[in-house]
Amino acid sequence: MRIAGKVIAGALSTVVFAGTAYGFSTLSALDDITRSDVIGGGGSVDEGQKHADGAMDILLVGRDARTDPQGNPLPQSVLQELRAGANGDDLTDTLIVLRIPDGQQEVKAFSIPRDSYVSMPGGKGKINAAFGRGKAAEASRLRAAGETDKNKIEQESMTAARKATRQAVEDLTGVVIDHYAEVNLLSFSEISKAVGGVEVCLKKATKDENSGADFPAGKQRLSGGAALAFVRQRDNLPGTDFGRMRRQQVFLASMAHEVLSAGTLADPGKLSDLIDAVKRSVVLDQSWNIMDFVGKMRGVSGGGIQFTTIPVVNPDYRYDRSHPTATAVQVDPAQVKAFAASLIGTAPPAAPAGQPRAAVEVSNAGEAAGLAARVADVLKGKGFAATAAGNAPEQRTSIVRYPAALAAEGAEVAKELGGLTAKESADVPAGHIQVVLGKVYSGPGVSDGGSAAGGPVKADQPQPVTSDGDNCID
Repeated sequence: MRIAGKVIAGALSTVVFAGTAYGFSTLSALDDITRSDVIGGGGSVDEGQKHADGAMDILLVGRDARTDPQGNPLPQSVLQELRAGANGDDLTDTLIVLRIPDGQQEVKAFSIPRDSYVSMPGGKGKINAAFGRGKAAEASRLRAAGETDKNKIEQESMTAARKATRQAVEDLTGVVIDHYAEVNLLSFSEISKAVGGVEVCLKKATKDENSGADFPAGKQRLSGGAALAFVRQRDNLPGTDFGRMRRQQVFLASMAHEVLSAGTLADPGKLSDLIDAVKRSVVLDQSWNIMDFVGKMRGVSGGGIQFTTIPVVNPDYRYDRSHPTATAVQVDPAQVKAFAASLIGTAPPAAPAGQPRAAVEVSNAGEAAGLAARVADVLKGKGFAATAAGNAPEQRTSIVRYPAALAAEGAEVAKELGGLTAKESADVPAGHIQVVLGKVYSGPGVSDGGSAAGGPVKADQPQPVTSDGDNCID
């Protein structure tokens, strides 16, 4: 049975709980929380890009695991309550990047679809497999080196798995991950109970045997197994996995509002239960100093967290021709990097050494609103100084024009946009490249959350979920 995305609330609880005086006075109780050296060993993004604004980026990971943070099997009673089978996979079914600003009110978070098809060690694959690949590779290395201690192999391979996941997220988004928090089935159950449940709202009644969801329409308070069923459900939802991801965001936004603005942190009993639940079920990176982190949370309020999702190219991408039913979520790393940079307020990552930085002017000769700006963002993510030049006279096909001195750069721009026609032109000013997007353009940036060169547009990018919004969903 697939248990996706249901466990990240524990990590968010750890984050939001730190922001009050009472929370500060009781943080020492978290000294014995499980730790893992996830951040050590260097990341895949240049250290020079770390946050000059003092902000912090946290990777929140939900694992499909039937063990506690120490690797012990969950009790059968817990598995029964959560409608989970005996075995889980080494997968990360929830990946959320949370930006904690320095001295600002608004916190922003974005989800990464678990099936995002990305490049990583061992070849391309779904991003949720990075964990299992990293773990298996390290375990094999240790055994080949003569290591026989099963506990040591397990612990060190788990650390490698977490690092592999962090690296995959950094490679895709261009975001430097400062800290890591991981939760699983046990985390979600215990933490949702500790806060006294979380209020959600459904537009209509829903029932699904696979997840155990069975809810009436309207507002209701959920915890434990019922809360898990709410965020697990994918059948009978718009967009299946994307619908489930929105469920997760709505639940977390409501939980953040609950913990930050209601009586959870002022209630010694609830707070004690929350701390105990976090200690039993959450893994943090070894370098995370919780006491220092409190300062980052001082400005956070119940209405200050916004959740959204990275843009995708094709949510039904056939990546393996030999298995036509095998699908993944196609993403464009350049578009994702531009999206993340825009969302969290940082400049896009620097271009690799030797990559051109020509000034690229993008104009729209078709009917798609905002297309030139979106394509310019894609090119910015590739290191070009791209700008949207507005509308051009209508034409059917797209073209990239360049002066003779920028032939290589013009060809590169054409390639990045899906293989457009490129043509040398004496009319283009020196140092500039002109991109004209025709009516049939279908390359990267064609739609927010839609398709590019690989499939039809499935859905528009949904509105962000906020912790002070109504957030009533299907």
